[in-house]
Amino acid sequence: MIKKLTCISCPIGCELTVFVNGEIKVEGNRCPRGLEYAKNEVTNPKRILTISVKVEDGVMELVSAKTDKPIPKKMLHEIIEYIKGLKIKAPVKRGDIIINDILSTGANLVATRTVLKKD
Repeated sequence: MIKKLTCISCPIGCELTVFVNGEIKVEGNRCPRGLEYAKNEVTNPKRILTISVKVEDGVMELVSAKTDKPIPKKMLHEIIEYIKGLKIKAPVKRGDIIINDILSTGANLVATRTVLKKD
């Protein structure tokens, strides 16, 4: 199998060609980070999840949040469905951990803005 990727490990954006035939061979990377990115992308792709979470009694109905580390791409739908069922109480401060170790991924869901409580 041959897969074409654009590396996102740094601003250069190297065009990578990944050959998977028992072993993984990568061409086009200018640094070791590109090699590592390509290997991870074809074996176990991960993504940072950005999402909104419902807020109860807040001046805003939603708070933006993201995972503090990449999570397996194959779990994104399951995690999104889990978060859709949540409602957290205001106030929420930027940097607060909303969910610790979300679905045993090792990643925390962290608020990326502050939402104050309604008066």
